Amino acid sequence: MKPFLDENFLLGSKTAERLYHEYAVAQPIIDYHCHLPPEQIANNHRFATLTQIWLSGDHYKWRAMRSNGVSEHYCTGGASDWEKFEMWARTVPYTLRNPLYHWTHMELKNPFEVKGQLLDPSTARAIYDHCNQKLAQDGFSTQGLLARFKVLVVCSTDDPVDGLQAHQRHGKDAGAATRLLPTWRPDRAMMVDDLASWNAWVDKLQAASGMSIVSFEEFLAALKLRHDFFHQVGCRISDHGIEQVYVSAYTDHEIKGIFGKARSRIALSPVERDQFRSALLYQLALLDHAAGWTQQLHLGAMRNNSTRMLRSLGPDTGFDSIGDYPQAQALACFLDRLDSSNQLCKTILYNLNPADNEVMATMLGNFQDGSCPGKIQFGSAWWFLDQKEGMERQLGALSALGLLSRFVGMLTDSRSFLSYSRHEYFRRLLCDLLGGDVEKGLLPHDLDLLGNMVRDICFRNARTYFGF
Repeated sequence: MKPFLDENFLLGSKTAERLYHEYAVAQPIIDYHCHLPPEQIANNHRFATLTQIWLSGDHYKWRAMRSNGVSEHYCTGGASDWEKFEMWARTVPYTLRNPLYHWTHMELKNPFEVKGQLLDPSTARAIYDHCNQKLAQDGFSTQGLLARFKVLVVCSTDDPVDGLQAHQRHGKDAGAATRLLPTWRPDRAMMVDDLASWNAWVDKLQAASGMSIVSFEEFLAALKLRHDFFHQVGCRISDHGIEQVYVSAYTDHEIKGIFGKARSRIALSPVERDQFRSALLYQLALLDHAAGWTQQLHLGAMRNNSTRMLRSLGPDTGFDSIGDYPQAQALACFLDRLDSSNQLCKTILYNLNPADNEVMATMLGNFQDGSCPGKIQFGSAWWFLDQKEGMERQLGALSALGLLSRFVGMLTDSRSFLSYSRHEYFRRLLCDLLGGDVEKGLLPHDLDLLGNMVRDICFRNARTYFGF
């Protein structure tokens, strides 16, 4: 019987152990997609308690606590930090076989050095006090943690109207070990289903760009000004969190009319909303190509399913799920339109429905053009799929239908500074996959060949691909 969470956790063979310890561990991290708050990085923020760094904003943990019968008072409500942590400690023993059980104890082990001790109600107070003492040390500020995890680059997720002051301030910090770069996330530009909120956002875009926005042409011009500004601050990646790619047919005349209606707060039909989003998504892709950026498409989330909790807490609080939207045809049409005019930039595709793994993995090969290795990428297992089985299935589909060796690897997609344990988790699973194949005679026992593949996937491919 193997001990839980020992040095060879998840590594099922001697070859896997060597690949992980000799090749994977030492690799630094490029976190090219996350939701860490830029202000906390630039300010080198210190968290007073484990609750603040671990439970605040973590809808993974909130979902588990709610499922365990914990009141919202202890998730997002007004309970004290200790009370919230105590309720999480009561929930942890019920998360067996959920990835939260692994992540919880991996994050306690690194960086807090809690070893050989499981979190439950009997250990909660001692672990809480121990970790709070660690958080008071210099190496546990936000920048200290990033350096401890060997994170070289963090790409935050930023609205086009954001001023990026934190990024600019951090960029002047000569002593910072981690670069902080913005990511262009223009989702709110497409949200014409709620015209009051959309128009309020367009007003912010007016202020940020310094120009009046009455027409669709002015709207695009303002977005380009902000796109140029993001580029000046170091942005090289865009990101779209959408259910499906939008590819409805439209004419320029129709889009001008639709924009005018939206700006006048006249409700749009479902057809008009899709036409507007289709036109805008295409124009944004052209901006990315012209700037030499990489675009990311996060597809398939069914968001805000609980109207009651959306009204109470707002979005991104743990009430989303996997959607079963068809993806292949629209995605192919969108990529083909750009590719046909040689205006398809580097693209990373993420799916939330595991049923789409093979769809995504086969889509890559349609639009590779020889300009660089792995121009079109199948992104790492995302959100509900960034757990053992989800990662293994994504790696399996990419291996069978593409080139795993050219994969740009793992990201955190997290709001927590402790989530870099997910990179360790991914690296262990990658080494176990390759090591297991060697043991079965499916791959050669060539550690230089396989070890360099591991180094590439863990770090070097991302460094080359993004060119930060």
